[in-house]
Amino acid sequence: MAKSSHLNIRVVEGRALPAKDVSGSSDPYCLVKVDDEVVARTATVWRSLSPFWGEEYTVHLPLDFHHLAFYVLDQDTVGHDDVIGKISLSKEAITADPRGIDSWINLSRVDPDAEVQGEICLAVQVLEDARGRSLRCHVRQARDLAPRDISGTSDPFARVFWGGRSLETSTIKRTRFPHWDEVLELREMPGSPSPLRVELWDWDMVGKNDFLGMVEFPPQVLLQKPPNGWFRLLPFPRAEEDCGGNLGALRLKVRLAEDRVLPSRYYQPLAELLLGSVQGPVEEDIASPLAVLEEVTSGDCRQDLATKLVKLFLGQGLAGPFLDYVTRREVARTTDPNVLFRSNSLASKSMEQFMKLVGMRYLHEVLRPVISRVFEEKKYMELDPCKMDLSRARRISFKGTPSEEQVRETSVGLLTGYLGPLVDAIVGSVPRCPHALRLAFKQLQCRVEEHFPGAEHEDVKYLATSVFLFLRFFAPAILTPKLFDLRDHHADPQTSRSLLLLAKAVQSIGNLGQQLGQGKEPWMAPLHPFLLQSVSRVRDFLDQLVDVDGDEEAGGPARALVPPSATVREGYLLKRKEEPAGLATRFDFKKRYFWLSGENLSYARSPEWQVRSSIPVSHIRAVERVDEGAFQLQHVMQVVTQDGAGTLHTTYLQCKNVNDLNQWLSALRKASAPNQDKLTSCHPGAFRGGRWTCCLRAERSAAGCSRTHSAVTLGDWSDPLDPDAETQMVYRQLLLGRDQLRMKFLEDFNPDTALEADAGKDSITAHRVCPEVLARQRAVAAHLLDVLEDLDRAHEEFQQRP
Repeated sequence: MAKSSHLNIRVVEGRALPAKDVSGSSDPYCLVKVDDEVVARTATVWRSLSPFWGEEYTVHLPLDFHHLAFYVLDQDTVGHDDVIGKISLSKEAITADPRGIDSWINLSRVDPDAEVQGEICLAVQVLEDARGRSLRCHVRQARDLAPRDISGTSDPFARVFWGGRSLETSTIKRTRFPHWDEVLELREMPGSPSPLRVELWDWDMVGKNDFLGMVEFPPQVLLQKPPNGWFRLLPFPRAEEDCGGNLGALRLKVRLAEDRVLPSRYYQPLAELLLGSVQGPVEEDIASPLAVLEEVTSGDCRQDLATKLVKLFLGQGLAGPFLDYVTRREVARTTDPNVLFRSNSLASKSMEQFMKLVGMRYLHEVLRPVISRVFEEKKYMELDPCKMDLSRARRISFKGTPSEEQVRETSVGLLTGYLGPLVDAIVGSVPRCPHALRLAFKQLQCRVEEHFPGAEHEDVKYLATSVFLFLRFFAPAILTPKLFDLRDHHADPQTSRSLLLLAKAVQSIGNLGQQLGQGKEPWMAPLHPFLLQSVSRVRDFLDQLVDVDGDEEAGGPARALVPPSATVREGYLLKRKEEPAGLATRFDFKKRYFWLSGENLSYARSPEWQVRSSIPVSHIRAVERVDEGAFQLQHVMQVVTQDGAGTLHTTYLQCKNVNDLNQWLSALRKASAPNQDKLTSCHPGAFRGGRWTCCLRAERSAAGCSRTHSAVTLGDWSDPLDPDAETQMVYRQLLLGRDQLRMKFLEDFNPDTALEADAGKDSITAHRVCPEVLARQRAVAAHLLDVLEDLDRAHEEFQQRP
């Protein structure tokens, strides 16, 4: 039985942060750590004490995850960044409410004695002889200790307390992975049984020693089950300091989803029910299992459900029929074409998620050139007179401060200079649009034409497509490029405003110019001629987009959203030479351009270079971070491979920043996930000067001193499809709505009463709902409840197994 766990994290905003700069402001950013490993860094919001980030992350985790922490820092151009505060959330706190955490949380001070990490390996024996009781503590080693010295390492020693006595191990210099292999024996003083406490400290020549963590075992544990193995280090017990909001607060949304995924055969009945919904006749839409599922799904869960359903049907080659099913239901219950697909219904969310899953590469090809220009050129553009800053606009005029009219004319010229290539790229992108996406839009237009015939509704079919492609895909990606992987960082305020103007223009084009000149945002009027001129081109583009042959989904059933040969990540990295010539460390790394696919990690001197070297992905055994002290460089990772003879080789790569590092780590771990014989441990340092820089072992072949983290990855659009995991999530969603399902369709069921209640909804529903339909809904609900009970029993059986 497979196990899955993932965190959904949204860092929304901060408020009332303290000023750290002499200007009376701060430049805050947030680090997100999972069990002391940085998994994400937000953008820096310059000159703000109430920053808005709005950044979302999905982190796949092992089931032994312990805690999540958010650190807010002030970025400084010179010197180290200032720590503002932190928020620490235990696994228990996150799971206390099934809906997770969604609230403002005050920042607390960062206490060095509470910033502990790592584990210690112990073997304990309690012995008795004629003289009394004694304890033998074998202190073997520790790993991943917190760096306390400026060199990025520590000088750790262990101190053992028991029976009113204490002993210390030797101190091992300059390492976070000490190997002591020392046995300390203490004899108990007269009195009641004593607990065992082992503390780790960093030895300092000047000043007091720094605390590294501790473990403690009560007397009954020592006698009944003496400790033997690895144990997580904990801080000294103390109450959390309440700063009363003096350090500000963060608004966070955090939800942990943990599941044990059963073997495929247990999900077959539920999957068959769901898949059968889209293959039945149209007349049965209202009484299908999917219709019942939609009835009991709340709005806040609809996006997660839509994502899982789209992935489930994609994996079976039935995404087209599924989207046709949900969209025809949405069309059938819509009487006003002006609000078609404007709400966050299951149909809207499903189509939106489908575009992201199959169309992200297409989006990047279309938008990236213009988005990159906006970021690089940093032109000042503004049309709204209430927001114009004429002093900032001086750079666009050599004749003193320009007037509002001059700024407006210049801004219109700049905006059309970006919009022109952008519209050209969109209308010329038909051959690059994924076949499955074109088929989905073709089906959508057919359903809309059937429901809204006649010349007066001629534009409805175009709007139905453009509301998804322009308003829910292109415009949001232009507005927030980082959230769509178009940029590594959020835009600065000026660039963000330029992107907002471009996104508004694209929205107007997507609305086919219907709302232009209706009093809303009249300052956009100078752009209206260009926008209206573009509308006719967009209509032609939408016609070409749906002019596609084929009734079946291209490719059939799939296990991946991208083919193995497709590039999933590329960019410049610094690669360490295989055999450095003994020069300074910085000369050991050379700039190379890398491509990662499901088959190979390739690299060359530049993107245009014809000769490439490759590392087969099937040879990868571990992908891990490298300590900064190994090469005195930040953001370094290692790719450990194994050749045909069984020999391990390590390639060291330096990324440009922490987010780039996390994204490469995640992409490489996911690409190599199917590989067998993965390493469970590795060295986070490098073998230099005849020893490992991490644990100081002199044997190159010494076993790794740190655990590997192959299960820690970032979720994104290219995640492999997993039908069992998706069906498990649908099962969980049905569990949440089980009581509602039973009350709505089974308990005190009276067809006449139900018919009267449903008749009040809308004319379409009232016309279609009849006693026979209600009876079919009741039968489907009963069948779903039976399937849920079977899955409940299966989970209980597997949970009871050793």
